Amino acid sequence: MRYLPGRDFPPYAFLPGRDPHPKRDPGGHSFGLDEAPPPWLPPERWGESAPYLWGADLYNHGFLWEAHESWEGLWHVSKPNRIQALFLQGLIQCAAAWLKIAMAQPQGLARLSALALEKLEVVARASGGDYMGLDLDVFHPAVRAFAASRPSAPTGYPQLVLSD
Repeated sequence: MRYLPGRDFPPYAFLPGRDPHPKRDPGGHSFGLDEAPPPWLPPERWGESAPYLWGADLYNHGFLWEAHESWEGLWHVSKPNRIQALFLQGLIQCAAAWLKIAMAQPQGLARLSALALEKLEVVARASGGDYMGLDLDVFHPAVRAFAASRPSAPTGYPQLVLSD
């Protein structure tokens, strides 16, 4: 499933220590691309947010570092809306946690997934379980179970299924 089907994925999913840094290395897939901060949109207009949808596509297809980057700008502009900022930060931390699996850093996986779960729990309670198209009553326990399984590969992690 794709939320922005017309946009091509980067040529590689960045893994620190293995690949050229996407933004800092001249050989990186996003080197020289200057991105303006995204506009803030209220959470109920999530379907209009290209960076949010692009981040979901990246995340669901294994581009975990790139998903983190896509959502980070949104997180910064959403900080005045505490729940929205917590939600985006929770997604960023999920992507970073799964990236730690490929980096063979189990402590990083445990720490980041715990932080993500805390934030997503707050959002789930505040929103009644559904936020920006994501059913947190499904996603939150799936994140908990995946992290607790001590995965050895960053595959099979909970996907972002967005619906109206």
